[in-house]
Amino acid sequence: MPDIQSIMAQMTLEEKAALCTGASAWTTQPVERLGVPQMVVSDGPHGVRRVPDVHSLSQPSLPATCFPTASLLASTWDTDLLCEVGQAVAEECIALNVDVVLGPSNNMKRTPLCGRNFEYYSEDPYLSGELAASFINGVQGKGVGTSLKHFAANNQEFQRLTISAQVDERTLREIYLPAFETALKKAQPWTVMCAYNKINGVYCSENHELLVDILKNEWGFEGLVVSDWGAVHDRVASLRGGLDLEMPGPRDQRVKAVVEAVRSGKLDEAVLNEAVHRILRIVFKAAETPKGGTFDVAAHHALARRVAAEGMVLLKNNGILPLQNPNHIAVIGRSAQVPHFQGGGSSHINPTQVDVPFVELQKLAGNAELTYAEGYPADNSFQQTLIDEATTVAQAADVAILFIALPTFKESEGYDRADLDLTPQQVALIKAVTAVQPRTVVVLNNGSAVTMNEWLDGTAAVLEAWMMGQAGGGAIADVLFGKVNPSGKLAETFPLKLAHTPAYLNYPGENGEVRYGEGVFIGYRYYDAKEMPVLFPFGYGGSYTTFAYSSPRVSARTFKDVDGLTVSVDVTNTGKVAGKETVQVYVHDRHSRLARPPKELKGFAKVALQPGETKTVTVRLDFRAFAYYHPAYHQWITEDGEFDILIGASSADIRCTETVTLQSTVKLPCVLHRESTIRDWLDYAPARPVFDPVFQQLKARMAADFGGGDEQGGVIGMDTLGFMMDMPLLGLLQFQEAALPMPADAIVDGLLAQVRSLT
Repeated sequence: MPDIQSIMAQMTLEEKAALCTGASAWTTQPVERLGVPQMVVSDGPHGVRRVPDVHSLSQPSLPATCFPTASLLASTWDTDLLCEVGQAVAEECIALNVDVVLGPSNNMKRTPLCGRNFEYYSEDPYLSGELAASFINGVQGKGVGTSLKHFAANNQEFQRLTISAQVDERTLREIYLPAFETALKKAQPWTVMCAYNKINGVYCSENHELLVDILKNEWGFEGLVVSDWGAVHDRVASLRGGLDLEMPGPRDQRVKAVVEAVRSGKLDEAVLNEAVHRILRIVFKAAETPKGGTFDVAAHHALARRVAAEGMVLLKNNGILPLQNPNHIAVIGRSAQVPHFQGGGSSHINPTQVDVPFVELQKLAGNAELTYAEGYPADNSFQQTLIDEATTVAQAADVAILFIALPTFKESEGYDRADLDLTPQQVALIKAVTAVQPRTVVVLNNGSAVTMNEWLDGTAAVLEAWMMGQAGGGAIADVLFGKVNPSGKLAETFPLKLAHTPAYLNYPGENGEVRYGEGVFIGYRYYDAKEMPVLFPFGYGGSYTTFAYSSPRVSARTFKDVDGLTVSVDVTNTGKVAGKETVQVYVHDRHSRLARPPKELKGFAKVALQPGETKTVTVRLDFRAFAYYHPAYHQWITEDGEFDILIGASSADIRCTETVTLQSTVKLPCVLHRESTIRDWLDYAPARPVFDPVFQQLKARMAADFGGGDEQGGVIGMDTLGFMMDMPLLGLLQFQEAALPMPADAIVDGLLAQVRSLT
């Protein structure tokens, strides 16, 4: 790599400012006299969207493999497979002269209405972070960069350019940042892309706390921060906020504004130099990888087929699948002939080829007769004649396969969904077909959760095939005919109805703000806390075989947080065919001072088993598996106490539980002062040896002195105790801080004296 400091010393102020804004829609600004090349970027993340003309934003892209979208990739729960996809994407980048692919997308699925959910992995930050890190390592291991996006809290398309996500610090740290943190620390993406939206009133493109304090300083990000296309509002403010590269370009007025700001003293040139240094480092790093050549089109298509089959989720099966030599199959649904395999918007790929499901079914159906009916139109019109035709075809067959794709007019980047429903035509079609043909299999193509209450009971099987990529038609045939045993597990909860979803009352916001009122309780965390039934739980997925869990064990019953814990369990394939199972490890904090979800995913592993085979699955849990973010201390903390280790096949199917005791090594600073309440003191770990017995003694003395206590309430009762919990302790006792520590009896006497004065 060239001497970047030497190059910077020779650059003019104008050249530095120009480097920080794109030269075209897809390239950075070269400095030819100093040997600085341009860098070419391309949309992703499930394929390379390289346009021939780098000045065009809307030109059709060059052919590339369209891999399944993130909702399917996440459902594989297979980090090795994500790495393999990343490697293939990198090979295509090299062949198509792309230095950095813009992906992966790593935002949380806060609401299933988000139009971009097909691009996002999960509702769970741990799972999303692990998958993103694997994809990044796959791409960058080949010498091609990635752009981890959209940083951060980019969870809706409604007013996406201006909406302010109002998120408290703990929720941001525990839910919306960890997936980025994991991906960054495990994979070091070359670039991070800021989101369009604001967080707590500050645009992400200008958010110094987000881009500098957290991303660069705290997490140690070494690459460059790039804007989402058009996300910059004030170039000078965004440079101060930590945004290194604005895209797209050219934008001469932005460049002039930076030059003038430096000359007038409004922008410290050191800030500009920092951005220039980061950009040059990545530009030269990208240039080290020779570009050109070809990629193996057939091999990548085969990989796309294998990946698609791995991530399809068997939601229901009454035994009809895999299909056993049917004589006559009715194939119904427009998407059987016109496959719906990718989402709309910036990730739209020009595929090298596309498998048509009907054709792929014919290849595996043997001597079976296949008949086709369209079932539903391309638009949103209701056409009863198509339904009538479909029922006639279904009734004459041995089995019906219904292909139901959520159309682009209901789901795409650029707008959010209005509901979780299929179209009225599709619902009517499913109900009509299942009424005349009980042996009906529904195959879904969609990017996020849909409701099924109106029609699920009438089906024999349901296969969630997602937006399955260009080879998805063949993968569906592989699963339906048993060439592949489905092993996908949901990376998001399917609710019974929209009104049950965690963000329902707080979405989409108003007056330019959306309040994240559900806090840390998103996805399964919310449904667990509410004890609310769901259609299909997080982590759920069926198989053509069965698995038994046995002999759970932990590396220690009592352990220090910094040492972590190893969890093991034996898994046996108790069925008659080979299959894969994903073991999920959740953690439950029994006695946390702040409210925590009933359980949180902290580890997983996928294992392949032959019939009758047993393997031991081992998962390592680190410090963060037991920690939560405490806003009073602005840090991750652990607390002494018992934790349940929950080992399961889904969030709702816990097979084994082990209880362990954690010893915290966290030394917390004292943040107490004269106005700190009794509750604050109880929450302060070093004070607990004194104040826990104080609290218990106080309850007992109140019950005795005021007659009633817990059961009867008494004159003052526990209502007053609850009221006192939020009163300043030192103010109640009327003594100086220097008097601490005091014996528990003295504190109780002082508090009771105040209770008497209140009466």
